[in-house]
Amino acid sequence: MTDWNLKEDDVVVLRALDDIPEHLFQVWEVFDDCITGYSLTGPLAGVYGEPGLELILRVHLRSTEGDQGRG
Repeated sequence: MTDWNLKEDDVVVLRALDDIPEHLFQVWEVFDDCITGYSLTGPLAGVYGEPGLELILRVHLRSTEGDQGRG
């Protein structure tokens, strides 16, 4: 398992699964086995989810220092 060192508001690429294509996902919280947040692209855009860490392909965008979060 990769240590992604994810933080709130990072954006990751989730791999395709079943009929859902690869898509971007904004991280809200990070747990030992999953992340929480919202899909940004694809058929699930705007939908809350709790994907397992094994679904992460790569980090697309790191949140920048000094951002105010979702506010």
